Amino acid sequence: MAMKRNGKSPVSSDTDKKFMFFKDVSLGPHETQLRFRLIHFWEARNPVKKTIIGLEMLLIDEQGTVIQGFIPPGRIKKYLPDLKQGSVYRLNNFYGSKNKPMYRVADHIAIVSFTWNSELSVLHEIPTSFDEDRFRFHSYEDFEANCDLKGDLYDVVGHMKLVNGHTLIEHPTPDEVKIDTTRHIMVHVQLHDGPVMKLYLWDQAAADFCKKFNSYDNTPTVLLVTAVNTKRLGGTLALTSMSPSRVFMDYDVQPTIDYFNWYVSPSLVSILYRLGSNPEIAKQVSADVVTKRETLTIADIFTYMKQESAKDAFFECTATIDDVVHGSAWYYIGCSGCHAKATKGATSLVCTNTKCEKINTDGVPQYRAKISVYDNSDQAVFVLLGDAGRVLTGRHASELVSSYFEANGSEGADHEVPVPEALISTIGQTHKFCVKVTQHNFSGDTRAITVTKILSLDTPPPTEASVGSNIAATSRETMQTENEVCEPSKTRGDSADEESKRTFDSADPQKAKRPRRDD
Repeated sequence: MAMKRNGKSPVSSDTDKKFMFFKDVSLGPHETQLRFRLIHFWEARNPVKKTIIGLEMLLIDEQGTVIQGFIPPGRIKKYLPDLKQGSVYRLNNFYGSKNKPMYRVADHIAIVSFTWNSELSVLHEIPTSFDEDRFRFHSYEDFEANCDLKGDLYDVVGHMKLVNGHTLIEHPTPDEVKIDTTRHIMVHVQLHDGPVMKLYLWDQAAADFCKKFNSYDNTPTVLLVTAVNTKRLGGTLALTSMSPSRVFMDYDVQPTIDYFNWYVSPSLVSILYRLGSNPEIAKQVSADVVTKRETLTIADIFTYMKQESAKDAFFECTATIDDVVHGSAWYYIGCSGCHAKATKGATSLVCTNTKCEKINTDGVPQYRAKISVYDNSDQAVFVLLGDAGRVLTGRHASELVSSYFEANGSEGADHEVPVPEALISTIGQTHKFCVKVTQHNFSGDTRAITVTKILSLDTPPPTEASVGSNIAATSRETMQTENEVCEPSKTRGDSADEESKRTFDSADPQKAKRPRRDD
């Protein structure tokens, strides 16, 4: 048996008999032989009476030509037991019917119709190679041009944005029982360089989507649906599945693999490869933290965050500041020793870090500001902690707080300090951010991403050696030299990090207050 080539089935040597290629099939009766792979088959029903009017098929020959097949209802019982998707067959005798004008799944002018003298047999020794599948992709403009015409059913591939109203970052799990009852599911899908469109999956397509989506260890991103119809619903162009529709995701077929590799950056592909997002080829990593600081887009970071195998990681991301988020405290009162949050004790401020437990600590304002940022791929909320805020504004948080109270001496100690001009003036600036994603992001508790460092736009990417040195830095060195080390301290920085997440995710964020001292 010869080797498999070009994604086709294995081939074996055999004596070829006389046969006809699909390109030569014309209208009328044919007493000759066809050889083909059965891509897919489905029941064709009367849309009103729901009665079966035949069995339709999608066939492909060794030249890659696709044609539609048809078995009349009275002959289904004879041929159905031998039909298996993906198998290769020989058909003797058929009739070339005219291809229907409505809901076409193939471009050929003819349909291969089974007749009274048709003979179908499975080819166990395949004499040549046959493609596994063939897709018909078109642009958004083509979908719009064919809207409501009920003509060709095209295939669509894109990346999912919402599944029944839920973002992928929420790790949605479609309810199979509910979908069996409602018989449909709605997916917002964005085409390659195109807009987001509503895709309505019905009946078997909805069930197939649900089963396949829930079977993935990692939340899938890319969706391919074949034979969709375009129609305008409520004035908006939408896609709907039809009886011949099939559903594919991330690594199912070559077009979804190609789209996935286009959608995410090469750096993210490398990361997901190492994390095991492709179960067929990837190797699992044993480290608890991804220490190599890759450069990703915001969209790439969100894609990484929704992977089931994702680990705590550091990334670099170039983004533009769009706004400073108001309505929550932009700083917190930290311990003067370790910078963890300091809380009010009986007579003084007490550090919340169990490894510090400093009594009578001085309260020092520390940055914990939220900024809205964007790049060409998406937008996000970044949380500035510690020296990241100082580097961005050029001023310490304690300096800004002190300046405010000096200018507003009549304000009480519990007064909330408004967002300073030093932060507001950063709107419109573009920076390279070193960010950290953690379990809080993976679980969906928060989409806010922590900034650990702000880099110069011309800073070269870190080497493996420099990253290793950063990881090995002591806790105090990490907090005190944030400009040189990316990873925050596990005893202090993480305390501030975790505290910021609790504050930002709470319904009633803690108000910033004047720091108190007990001299």
